[in-house]
Amino acid sequence: MDNIKEQIKIALIKKGYTMTRLVDELNKKHNRKDSVPNLSAKLSRNTLKYREAQEIAEILGFTIEWLPTDNTLDNLL
Repeated sequence: MDNIKEQIKIALIKKGYTMTRLVDELNKKHNRKDSVPNLSAKLSRNTLKYREAQEIAEILGFTIEWLPTDNTLDNLL
């Protein structure tokens, strides 16, 4: 399974985004002052919060979906 850093890099390429553009749009939408080095460090250290991953997915036009790995969850849903 790919880690979040790889998945975000792939999504950036597919959507034609740079990290700078992504961070600029995140800052504008959420009224923050994050930086590219800050996001890169979170991705490298695997310390990105789930909420931040959702925000990145939204900016890039993706959703995060939980899928069962086997049929055991089918009985619970």
